Amino acid sequence: MPDKSERTGGAFDTGVQEAGPFRTYEEARDWITGLTAFGIRPGLERITRLLERFDRPERRLKFIHVAGTNGKGSVCAYLTSVLRAAGYDVGTFTSPYLTRFTDRITFNGRDIPDEVLVRLANEVKPHVDELAETELGSPTMFEVTTMIAILYFAKVAYPDYVVWEAGLGGRLDVTNVVVPVVSVITNIGHDHLDVLGDTLEAIAAEKAGIIKAGVPVVSAASQPEAIRILAETAAARKSTLYLLGRQFREMPLEAGEGTQRFRFEGPFRAIEPLEIAMLGAHQRTNAAVAVMTLEVLRQYYALILEEGVLEEGLRAARWPGRLELVREEPRILLDGAHNPEGMAALAAALKESFRWRRLHLMIGALANKNHIDMLRHILPIADSLIVTEPDFKKKLDAGELARIAAGIPGCPADAAAEPDWRRALDMLIGRTGPEDLAVVSGSLYLIADVRSSLLHDRDIEKGW
Repeated sequence: MPDKSERTGGAFDTGVQEAGPFRTYEEARDWITGLTAFGIRPGLERITRLLERFDRPERRLKFIHVAGTNGKGSVCAYLTSVLRAAGYDVGTFTSPYLTRFTDRITFNGRDIPDEVLVRLANEVKPHVDELAETELGSPTMFEVTTMIAILYFAKVAYPDYVVWEAGLGGRLDVTNVVVPVVSVITNIGHDHLDVLGDTLEAIAAEKAGIIKAGVPVVSAASQPEAIRILAETAAARKSTLYLLGRQFREMPLEAGEGTQRFRFEGPFRAIEPLEIAMLGAHQRTNAAVAVMTLEVLRQYYALILEEGVLEEGLRAARWPGRLELVREEPRILLDGAHNPEGMAALAAALKESFRWRRLHLMIGALANKNHIDMLRHILPIADSLIVTEPDFKKKLDAGELARIAAGIPGCPADAAAEPDWRRALDMLIGRTGPEDLAVVSGSLYLIADVRSSLLHDRDIEKGW
């Protein structure tokens, strides 16, 4: 078993000169986040050009590439937790961030140090500026962040594995520039329809784009049309496909408000019981996907998981803002469900794992979501509703969301619209009794603000 490293990545020489335009974390962060002005531009041309200028550092790393509609972050959390429990050094790249920009690039559970971010931003910026003058135009915020993450892992931290979450889609997502040791597609659902396509087949084709020649792939896709696309793509690329419900499965054993147990059955072995702290049937699915991924690494790459390590790592995994109980009196639960499948999973998890006298729902959403299909899953179980607005430019007006909600069967009669999320939160707390449950859901931008407020975290920085 490898020795557990306590390295944080902060004590390594990056080879970067101190000279550069950025002197502070805030300056580097503001430059990177300011690149959002260039929008979302799917494609690998700009990130490939950048990587070539640094002699393709990503080729020195072992990636576990995780894509899918929902559950990516949770699967990444499970994988990171187990690999660290096993003694491996782990880099993790996720998005969006709930508290601080550096949250999205971590090594052994610690954010990239501010000073390292500054040095790497200074190293990358001249190349970004030069590329901006070409026919390709300026790299985007996500492209530059991805580039900095790769440089951090390849030149500074040197992890044994990088848990690598896709941003949007798969095929043309910036993260798809890497060749992983295993690919993961959590599930296929209706989100980002304006970019990925408006059918499950189209969305599945984009997600399947992360499947590489000869690289095994693990998935929890359930729809026949999505499975067909994944199977055809895997076969064409001679990749072994492990599907939940076919090659592996999970079976619930017990569930409560604080924990749940399940049995895992896979092609190599069965494991029972496995315990996780994250709640909901969808989290058992996410955990099973992570276990199957680790089983693939055991079989293909001699990953060492000693007795009890898998259980320890799964039990310790957490993912903020996903069915997270942040206050006990009154009980307030946060969940960043922001598409129909996510809302369906939230409703099912609430009914499975929680009890309440009255359930009070507070929700805010971005304008580009499928609001009707989102709300129809959750409104029928709510006793009251407060609609609000995330503090983000692409937000949906609270009045418009209230109008949509009013037209959905099962919408609570006790419904109010309050655009200011702070006042909406005060309303929510005020109406939640000792035996009630309050749930805040919708946009992760809203979740970030509410979480920060309830936990008295003044250092919050929202972003994607």
